[in-house]
Amino acid sequence: MVKDIAFADFAKETLEQIKRGAFLVVQDGDKANIMTIGWGSIGFIWKKPVFTVLVRYSRYTYDLLEKVNEFTVNVPLENSMSQELSICGTRSGRDIEKFKECRLTQTPGKVVAAPVIKECDLFYECRIICRQAMQPALVDDEVINKCYPNGDYHVIFYGEILASYKKTS
Repeated sequence: MVKDIAFADFAKETLEQIKRGAFLVVQDGDKANIMTIGWGSIGFIWKKPVFTVLVRYSRYTYDLLEKVNEFTVNVPLENSMSQELSICGTRSGRDIEKFKECRLTQTPGKVVAAPVIKECDLFYECRIICRQAMQPALVDDEVINKCYPNGDYHVIFYGEILASYKKTS
């Protein structure tokens, strides 16, 4: 059972958990993939509630996001799900079926085609309203040196939050 919440009601908890990892799920046709995210933010941009996520060009998730306009962010709060976060952050969906490998349950989203992960506690369903390629020349050198020593840059996806809800007891 889930309860609708305002997008910012659990922003603090979401952002604290993202430091440890959360799950981004995208679906293209019958292909659903999970990726661990460690960077992202919740805010209000263009008069809309927005969840921004960063995905590297080299990731399978990037390939799927280029074909679809939706994703979900799934946040574990009660259970750390550290093993699942590790697998989804180190293994590629090109090689394994992460839902099966991690024994996670796909549940249909309320308003988007991408599923949510039943075992998580907090859910954001998003529609992509902007894709922004990083421009390395505009990024601080310290960030480049620390986060992009191999030049594997991110694309920033801005997702309008269409639904946000929390699992209830």
